Amino acid sequence: MAVMESIATTSLLGHSPLHGRVSVRDISGKQKPISYRVRVTEFTGRRIVVSPLLPRLKADRLVNLGVEARAIELTKEVHAYREEERSPKNWKDEIEAGIVQKPDLWPPENRADKPSLRNPRLRHERMGCGWIAAIFEWEGVIIKDNPELEKQAWLTLAEEEGRSPIPAFMLRRIEGTKNEQAISEILCWSRDPTSVKRMAARKEEIYQSLQGGVYRFCEGSSEFVDILMHYNIPMALVSTRPRKTLEAAMRTIGIEECFSAIVAAEDVCRGKPDPEMFLYAAQLLEFIAERCIVFGNSNQTVEAAHEARMKCVAVANKHLVYELRAADLVVRRLDELSIVDLKNLADIESPEFGSGEPIPEMEIEEENDEPPASTAIGDGIFW
Repeated sequence: MAVMESIATTSLLGHSPLHGRVSVRDISGKQKPISYRVRVTEFTGRRIVVSPLLPRLKADRLVNLGVEARAIELTKEVHAYREEERSPKNWKDEIEAGIVQKPDLWPPENRADKPSLRNPRLRHERMGCGWIAAIFEWEGVIIKDNPELEKQAWLTLAEEEGRSPIPAFMLRRIEGTKNEQAISEILCWSRDPTSVKRMAARKEEIYQSLQGGVYRFCEGSSEFVDILMHYNIPMALVSTRPRKTLEAAMRTIGIEECFSAIVAAEDVCRGKPDPEMFLYAAQLLEFIAERCIVFGNSNQTVEAAHEARMKCVAVANKHLVYELRAADLVVRRLDELSIVDLKNLADIESPEFGSGEPIPEMEIEEENDEPPASTAIGDGIFW
């Protein structure tokens, strides 16, 4: 049995609530007070008609209910977002259908990052422009080359094999290629692997006899290699010469300890302008291609480096500067460069961000409502 103890704050002219407290007995027989609130809906004479009893809610409880409801909504949104992340969305079908465009992520993914590294400082260094590697060509960059000796070696081999003299434009085409590639694909002397290998070895013997085993540094190359060694920048050496010849030449001039990797003719199938040599050198150095800088002295080197998505510094010791304008940077000698120049070069248009794939552009045809022009032929007019 409930007994009303007090009623307060009552207005008989509107719908103001009536507040009070009642006492009820629970199962154990103890009295327990409960707050309530009633609303006045009608006043007739001395009679008050009220709505059913409602539990009273304190002001702070009303505020807490609003906060809790908002928190529940936010929690549901977070769970829905996580579920959407767990289930990979097929952007390809929607993009092809023209429904939606794939959103760009920020910050963009950096392929130089290596999450398996436990040291945050090392991960940060990899993503900076100071994490670079240098790939040098042997002849024309480190040591001086003599193109006339190369041409003379090919002409001598052609005479020994009973072939006609090689034209000058053909000699320019085989510059930078492997001997086997030049014999089988450019000169087309033979397709037999044994014959091709024999002629390639013979051509190398002729060149070495003409060269005489004398090697001289290019201007500034030795000083620049010392600078890179001082800053602990990994270096690789690439050449289409046989490994035995290359290692002997490096011992002669005393730079065998400077390079962390060597790529010789036996390591690749094709020479320039194929990027195989540079890609293999980057793999040996354990660097991504986008963080490697190639140093060469010809347009074939520039083409191969850009094909491998590497930056290229051209040394204008055989060509004019304007002839090498396709390179990212052109110098006359290597000691003109500094470590800051290499970092700035690596920081320009960093291709390691994003997918790196070119975005195809759709050509939009303009609608022309005008009739096609007429063409008069003889006495008739044809549309």
